[in-house]
Order: sequence, then structure tokens, then C-alpha cells
Amino acid sequence: MNFSWFASAYDNDDAIFRLLTMGLMMGSLTMSAGIAPFFQQGDLQLIVLGFVWMRLCMVLLWLRAARHHPALRRTTLTYALGLVLVQCYWVGLMLAQPLSLPVLLLLFAFGTLLELAVPAIAERQGVTPWHRHHMMERYSLLNLIVLGETLLAGSVAISQLQQLAQSTSGFLPLLTLGLVPLLAMILLFSLWWLYFSREEHLQQQNLRMALTWGYGHLLIYAAGAAVGAGIAVQVDVLTGKAHISSMVATGAVALPVALYLFGLWLVRDRFVFAGASRYLLLGFAVALLPISLFAAGFGPVAGLLCITLFTLLAVLLRSSHACCQAHHLSVTGVE
Repeated sequence: MNFSWFASAYDNDDAIFRLLTMGLMMGSLTMSAGIAPFFQQGDLQLIVLGFVWMRLCMVLLWLRAARHHPALRRTTLTYALGLVLVQCYWVGLMLAQPLSLPVLLLLFAFGTLLELAVPAIAERQGVTPWHRHHMMERYSLLNLIVLGETLLAGSVAISQLQQLAQSTSGFLPLLTLGLVPLLAMILLFSLWWLYFSREEHLQQQNLRMALTWGYGHLLIYAAGAAVGAGIAVQVDVLTGKAHISSMVATGAVALPVALYLFGLWLVRDRFVFAGASRYLLLGFAVALLPISLFAAGFGPVAGLLCITLFTLLAVLLRSSHACCQAHHLSVTGVE
């Protein structure tokens, strides 16, 4: 996120910028390799080393911007100093191991808050000249990648369907599992439609909206990835690889979808709509949870069907409200 906003303001595409970008990517790969050890043994070493490497590259980029953009030197230096201080915290946390898991997670969450605080503090020293459409494009492309997890889970269901067809002659198990990729596709299409609507994101170029929109996307990205994981849970339950209740299996999809809708309301709809339309996605996010719990009593696929149809209904109603509001504004303008 920090790199995207920096690049929107200061990407001059020269050799130094490209080399530091490669350094960022190497640090990101190292950090990704440390995710499994962190959750399995509480080992922070690879995550911290990879992240510190990434952030040192960012510090060099911000110092470079400070040199070449004197008007915002205070802002760029605040970024550089803030990143250095937070990296000292991460190194200290790594050296403090071993810690109990609850304490480690609490300190990890505090470090995350420190990371998010750096741009909020730095931008108040002077707003960097980011490009609105550039940021919208970057964020939307990442959302497409995240939603691809749902497609991947659907493809797993299709491959499992083929294996199940070879090992059983029962029609009902095949039909039940066969519904999963279809429903996953409809659900994915609905989430995509809701995000890429006619109403543009980030309609005002001010600091408050930029921070809300930028950080609010963390909810959208996490929820979009979790939807794909929830679909995979459905497949594991239906193929006997996971033994959990239908309520848990349905909740693995319902909660991420509700969070996704809430995230969209948070970063866009409450800013662009007026009246009842402003709270449409928020209402669907709240209503999804109890409805999905009722449907879970009939099995995980029934819960998935309910969630999918409910999300599709949100798409249709939102599109209808948006069109009506646009028509009203155009008529009012004519009058």
C-alpha cells in the first residue's frame, strides 16, 4: 500500500527506482515464505527480515523524494523516519522471542497499527501529489487478483467432482458437489459487479477520504480472499476431508461476504449515495449472518446457495437504486 501511494506521486521509472522496486519484491517473497513458520511455530524471523528489507528500500525511496522535492521535504522525511522507527520495533519483537502466542499476536497487532499510523502522520505534514485514477486502477487490479481465489476454489470443486464420479454411482452427491463451482462463479460475479459499479471510488481527493479508502480496502482484500477459502471449506466438507458442522462451513463463506459488503459501504457507498441507497450494502452485510445461519441447518450447499442468492439480490437492488438516483438527478438537472 505504501509503495502504491509513493509510486503514484514519485515514480520516475529510472534505473534506481526499478532496482529498489526489485528489492521490494525480494523482501516480499522472503516475508511470504515466513507466513507458515509464523503460524506453525510462532517464528517471526523470515517475516521480519523480509519486511525490514522491503521497508529499507522504501526508506531509500522516500529519502530520494525528499532530496528532489523540497516543497514536501517534511512529509517525505517523516515517512522515512517513521518507517525506520517501526522497523526497529519489529526487530525488537523478533529478538524478544520466544513469547506466548497471545502476547505475540497482541504485539504483532500493535506493530501493524504503528505501520498504519506512519502515512496518517506523514500526510498531515503535507499531502503527497498522488493521482486519483492511478490509485483506483492499482487497488481494483489487486481486488481482481484476490477474487481469483474464489475461481481457484471452484476449479478444485470441479476436479473433485471428476474423482467422485469415478468412485461413486450416487447421483445426489454428484449433484451437490456440482453446485459448488456454479454457485462460486455466481458469487464471484456478484462481488465483482458490486465493486466495479458505475459509481467511481475515491470521488474526492482529500486526505480523510484517501485514508478511509486506502485502509478500508484491507477489509475488502481480506474478505475477498477468505471467500475463496470458504468455498474450499465447502468442497472439503462435501468430499469428507473436513468434519465440521454445517453452520461453521456456511459461516466460512457468510462472514467474508458480509465483511466484503461492509468494506464497500465503508470506502464508497456512504460517500456517493444519499437516502436509503446509502445504507443498502450495510443492510445486506448485517442481514447475511442470521440468514446464512438458518440455511446452514439444511447443509453447507444450502447455506452457500442462500448466500449467493442474497448477494445477487444486493447486486440487483443496488443497480436499480443507482439507476433511479441517476435518473432523478438528470431530471432535476433538466428542470
